[in-house]
Amino acid sequence: MTLAKKLLAATAIVLALGSAASAKTFVFCSEGSPEGFDPGLYTGGQTFDASAHPVYNRLAEFKKGTTETEPGLAESWTVSEDGLQYTFKLRPGVKFHSSDTFTPTRDMNADDVVFSFDRQGNPKNPWHQYVPGAAWEYYASMSMPDIVKSIEKVDDLTVRFTLNKPYAPFIANVAMPFASIVSKEYADKLAAAGNQAQFNQQPIGTGPFRFVAYQPDAVVRFQAFADYWGGKQPIDDLVFAITKDASVRQQRLLANECQLMAYPNPADVPTLQSNPDLKVSEQEGLNIGFLAYNTQQAPFDKPEVRRALNMAIDKDAIIQAVYQGAGQKAKAPIPPTMWSYNNALKDDVYDPEAAKKALEAAGVKDLSMKIWAMPVSRPYNPNASRMAELIQSDFAKVGVKAEIVTYEWGEYLERSKAKDRDGAVLLGWTGDNGDPDNFLAVLLGCDAVGGANRAQFCNQDFEKLIQEAKTVSKQEDRAKLYEQAQVVFKEQAPWATIANSVVYVPMRSNVVGFVQSPLGDYTFDGVDLKD
Repeated sequence: MTLAKKLLAATAIVLALGSAASAKTFVFCSEGSPEGFDPGLYTGGQTFDASAHPVYNRLAEFKKGTTETEPGLAESWTVSEDGLQYTFKLRPGVKFHSSDTFTPTRDMNADDVVFSFDRQGNPKNPWHQYVPGAAWEYYASMSMPDIVKSIEKVDDLTVRFTLNKPYAPFIANVAMPFASIVSKEYADKLAAAGNQAQFNQQPIGTGPFRFVAYQPDAVVRFQAFADYWGGKQPIDDLVFAITKDASVRQQRLLANECQLMAYPNPADVPTLQSNPDLKVSEQEGLNIGFLAYNTQQAPFDKPEVRRALNMAIDKDAIIQAVYQGAGQKAKAPIPPTMWSYNNALKDDVYDPEAAKKALEAAGVKDLSMKIWAMPVSRPYNPNASRMAELIQSDFAKVGVKAEIVTYEWGEYLERSKAKDRDGAVLLGWTGDNGDPDNFLAVLLGCDAVGGANRAQFCNQDFEKLIQEAKTVSKQEDRAKLYEQAQVVFKEQAPWATIANSVVYVPMRSNVVGFVQSPLGDYTFDGVDLKD
């Protein structure tokens, strides 16, 4: 099927799904298909946008447009003096969604909270492996199995977490998508029917929108939840029109087939900004785009080889060709907008001759490798295929032959986790909670090897610093430890740090209530369309 025919078919689906005469429908042109609808299982932003944010809630939530936390399903919480106990008082009267196959018989309570976390951290929980190979990556990479000693139901509306040691980012962590609260009653019903897989296909949550239908690679449909504890939404139907090509997303926005789009081509932003029918929100992204070597595979197991390859990459050319004014060179594993950013770091110098000599000194010649290029636009990398081509050309200049490979997005994310992966992976990250731990531990910590740590990097000097930083209460003391960790990172060079980007969100001029998130989320509670 041609791209034009696919566009027409997808448009027909969207129009059919939003055709109720009196319904107010909002269409979001999203960039990729969700991997599933259970946010605990995944780490992809496109999955969280289509699952965690419309369908679910968490004990704490991030205030719109900030990285500050506020009460969510927990209306309050207290922390013991020693920092080891967090007691959450749950919001009473919170309703779960219903579906054609499930009608809840009770409100959200402590059983749901305990189940939501226990299934991720307890291998004996019958739901721990309900999806074969489930790794609960976020729960693991945030060190939650080591940190959480116990979770107990005090009463129906009180839950107490006891930790093994103080953990500064704990409240920020439970506001993240992986910590979404799911229905134990729904899980019990599916387990009794021998149909656990439905949990990840037809989600039931407490969020502002109820899941209705999903057609892979085409559309996800949601409906405003009339009994939402935060009040019914202004829009009746929310539709994710999955549109992988940025140019096609733009065409659909201009034709008013969608009212807001993700990740425009940077070169198109000035045109979008000048269009009187549109408005474009923008902010510096809390993100990093990088090339992750596999540090457990020779010759990339040698820091001197990785540093040499970094010197071969012309980041100025990448910024110009790929980001087109919407990014800056990255020198650290966290963005400059984040506290503890070590501005004293020296960036990799572009020096092909020095790179060639360093490779020779390391005993590397006639090196062939693979560069993995993402098939979708992301805020930290709007055009991975173009970036891969530029790096391929740079490496050729120092005698390194690189083959570019790619896969469908879900497969790309899964395959790139493998410890024995062949090749360096273009990927990136947008912060999920505003804490440096969310970058340094999730992406580079030993617990995340085989998961979000695509570099398979486990360095004990680095690990000691980031683990100590989790237990320190004062931010200024934590910042010093993270600054030292960044120095170790730069010496070890598990990544080539490429860019930090500016993120643009184009939308129709009649869209009101949308607040751009520094965490890169697309959330539509409170969004409306002016007449």
